[in-house]
This record gives sequence, structure tokens and C-alpha cells, in this order.
Amino acid sequence: MDNKNFVVVTTNYVPGSRITDVVGPVFGIIVRSRGLGGNIVAGLRGLVGGEIDEYTQMLTEAREHAIQRMIAEAQKSGANAVVDMRFDSADIGQVMTEVVAYGTGVVVEKDSSKAGAVSLR
Repeated sequence: MDNKNFVVVTTNYVPGSRITDVVGPVFGIIVRSRGLGGNIVAGLRGLVGGEIDEYTQMLTEAREHAIQRMIAEAQKSGANAVVDMRFDSADIGQVMTEVVAYGTGVVVEKDSSKAGAVSLR
């Protein structure tokens, strides 16, 4: 199954579907280094205020990688969806950031008994 057809939701159900099996917790973890150059630029920007674009981009990419790793783990476990997906992050020292995507891996199927059910892409 490719990742484009894999369902990830922050709710505890997939609209128009029913959960037929719970695989269990799944995680995707990535640790990114901010790097010396990024820290210097961020420090200078921090003096004048405003968004630090370099960190925003780094964290956006880290979240996407964490989601992809979570999906891969869920697929290996036999799931075709993740429900109740969340993020967590923490700094490790002063130069690294850990980003975790986690949720519950489940097997879902269309529930044709529901009128106006949302289809799984």
C-alpha cells in the first residue's frame, strides 16, 4: 500500500468506515540537528523578533518525516489507517530537536450502512 492511500486522522474513528482490528500504538521518530549556522542566524533573528524561518522549515520537514515513519511502522504491523494521531517534540541539549508522530494503528473498511459515508481515498 502506498502512503497516499493510507488514512491518518486525529479523531478516534475514520468517517464512513468501521474499525475491524486494532493493531496497537505506532510511532515515527526523527531527531534533527539545528546546526551551527542555523543557530547563529536564529540567534541574530531572535534579537530583532519575528518568525525564525529556518526553524519553521526544519520543524515542518521533521513532522512530515515523522508521519512517514509512523505510516511505515503501521503498514508493517498490518494497519491501513492510524487514528488519534498526535505530535510531540522535545529539545535534546541545545542543538537537537526530537519530533514524534504517534497514534493507534487500525484496520478499517468502508461502512456501507452509513448514508453519505465519506470514502477512503
